[in-house]
Amino acid sequence: MRLLHTMIRTGDLDRAIAFYTEVLGMRLLRRKDYPEGKFTLAFVGYGDETDHSVIELTYNWGVSSYDLGNGFGHLAVEVENAARACEEARKRGARVVREAGPMNAGTTIIAFIEDPDGYKIEFIQKKQYKQEEN
Repeated sequence: MRLLHTMIRTGDLDRAIAFYTEVLGMRLLRRKDYPEGKFTLAFVGYGDETDHSVIELTYNWGVSSYDLGNGFGHLAVEVENAARACEEARKRGARVVREAGPMNAGTTIIAFIEDPDGYKIEFIQKKQYKQEEN
């Protein structure tokens, strides 16, 4: 088994696709309208769906916003440097909601930004492992 995708709803599909491709550097993998169901699906990710988990952006025609509720937490993306990732995201118009720094009660460096619909994206800084000397 493997995780295929995570689905999130968006009130503006073009705006969401622009965020995930231009701010986070993902690719638009596919997009399809379903006129009978009055919705459009777009899949974005860092690699092909055959090998990578992706995000399914769902736009229900005529719905411009959603109540995010309190059950969903965030999406997580590994980055080389969390502070630099925040700066790059900010330059591209993203809202940084937590600057890079150690996580609460831990040492892992994390940061959070928001997509245009208010979903949180966590940047987790890649750990630099030291090689032990013999």
